Amino acid sequence: MQYILLIKGEVVEEKKGPEDRNSLFIRIVSGLTSVTTIIYLIIAVILIVLVGFSFYDVFLQILSLPQAGTLTDGILEVLHTILLSIIILELLDTVVIYFQTHQVQVRPILFAGLTAMIRRVLVFGVEKVEFLDLLTTVAVIAVLTAAIVLIGREKE
Repeated sequence: MQYILLIKGEVVEEKKGPEDRNSLFIRIVSGLTSVTTIIYLIIAVILIVLVGFSFYDVFLQILSLPQAGTLTDGILEVLHTILLSIIILELLDTVVIYFQTHQVQVRPILFAGLTAMIRRVLVFGVEKVEFLDLLTTVAVIAVLTAAIVLIGREKE
C-alpha cells in the first residue's frame, strides 16, 4: 500500500507501507522458486537421458559377455554399469521427491553414495589396493550406513 501526501493537489511525498515491501519480497521468492524448479527440471531430463544410455550400455555389455577376456571380468563390468544406473536413478529419485515436496531429501543421496562405494569395492576385486584406501572405503560405507539407519529412525 502506498501513502501519498497531497497538498493543494500536488504530490509532496510518497511512502511505501510494509505491505508493499512484503509483496516485493514474495515476488522475489516466487521468481527464485521458479528458477530453482526450472534447474531441477533440466537436471531431471539430463538424468533420464543418462540412465537411458546407461541401460543401453548394460544391454551391450551383456551381449558382449561371450567375447570378454574372462567371464568374471565381463560380469564385473556389467555390475559396474548396473550400479552406475542405480546411482543415476537415486539422483533422479531425489529430483522427483523435490518436485513432490519442494524439499531436498537426504536419504536417496546417501543411498547413491553407498551404491558408489559398493561400486568402488567391486573395483577392489580387480585391482591391487592399498590398505589405507580399503580402510577409508570401509569407514565411508559404515558412516553412510549409520546415517541411513539414523534418518530412517527419525522418520518413524
